Amino acid sequence: MRKGEIDIITLGCSKNLVDAERLMRQLELVGYRCVHDSATPRGEIAIINTCGFIGDAKEESIEMILRFAERKTKGKLQKLYVMGCLSQRYAKELPEEIPEVDGWFGKFDYLGIVEECASASSNSLSKCEHESYERTLTTPKHYAYLKIAEGCNRYCSYCAIPLITGKFTSRPQEEIVNEVRWLVSQGVKEFNVIAQDLSSYGLDIYGEHRLAQLIDEIAQVEGVEWIRLHYTYPTDFPYDILPVMAKHSNICKYMDIALQHCSDNMLKKMHRHITREEQDAVIARIRKEVPGICIRTTLLVGHPGETEEDFEELCEWVKTMRFDRMGAFAYSEEEGTFAAKHYTDDIPQEEKERRVETLMAIQQGISADILSQMVGSKQRVVIDREEQAYYIGRTQYDSPEVDCEVLIAKETNRNLTIGEYYIVTIIKSEDFDLYASL
Repeated sequence: MRKGEIDIITLGCSKNLVDAERLMRQLELVGYRCVHDSATPRGEIAIINTCGFIGDAKEESIEMILRFAERKTKGKLQKLYVMGCLSQRYAKELPEEIPEVDGWFGKFDYLGIVEECASASSNSLSKCEHESYERTLTTPKHYAYLKIAEGCNRYCSYCAIPLITGKFTSRPQEEIVNEVRWLVSQGVKEFNVIAQDLSSYGLDIYGEHRLAQLIDEIAQVEGVEWIRLHYTYPTDFPYDILPVMAKHSNICKYMDIALQHCSDNMLKKMHRHITREEQDAVIARIRKEVPGICIRTTLLVGHPGETEEDFEELCEWVKTMRFDRMGAFAYSEEEGTFAAKHYTDDIPQEEKERRVETLMAIQQGISADILSQMVGSKQRVVIDREEQAYYIGRTQYDSPEVDCEVLIAKETNRNLTIGEYYIVTIIKSEDFDLYASL
């Protein structure tokens, strides 16, 4: 056990990661040394940043809490704190079930941990008089996630996020741009813009869509090499973002838009407030106004009421739409949601998993074909890391950790620098990866 050291474990999405990075910054200002996601935790304090969205994520969070509770029982840990979505959602139930935890903090009150830690160490909180956006990056220093809003007003039938995070709340544009400038001063070049719903940015505080204005201003900040947009919503899509994307070369030709399904029957049951025809029109317009754009989407199968016909329609639709990047997940009943209250979760888990596997097999073929067409082309690539035999990079069409990677053999290429950009030639493709040379 190392005195003055705190282990922070982050589970779930990149929005959680941003919260953890902000917390780390504040804890460091009051004198602690923070270690993020250590394989061998040794700190006297542990903080677990939980996810509470779907069954598997909740189970992972509970297992992690119990693991550290056991460490505390054995005298290997002095203090254990839990924050994030799970503790926000089950604030009443969890303290009774796991009494070993010294403090439970929700999605928005986690900075209270700083007060407790500062008090325990007799450190002054006056050192925390810094901008709220300052944080200690856990990602490679050349890229960061940029959270521009919290919450969601969509209330899709299956989703517990609005129940956890509350109403959609945009951050002021000026504050976000100042954060970008500060991150650039720390060496960040690539900004992955995130929120639960990018499409709604600005509506709550400005009375109008402001995503286009925000991204336009960020693109003009000196030192910003890449901007990538995550988690747009097809309903009421802010089309004015498209000419902004087309105008700026440092805005990646990449759009992450969560579509979930295509069947009108399922879109209605899911409360997506859009039809297949309208959804297809959104994608067509995006592709028309930003030629060559890479579209990433996520699909949901096994939702109550999804018939075999609905699923077959989805499979054929995926083949037709040919999304560049796609993920799929199985429905998990979440208490408090419309689906949990009004539908019966009657599709067997085995069938849900079969449908996920079927979709991903289709996508594997599509991805392989799309990537094969890149062979022989020149691409700008950022180097994320190096392994024994390869430098590992990404194109503008790939987000960190979730998308394709570009492998550049060390033995046949000059020394490359992590965080730098290079023009490479694509020489080979696989189902989900590319190989390149300088």
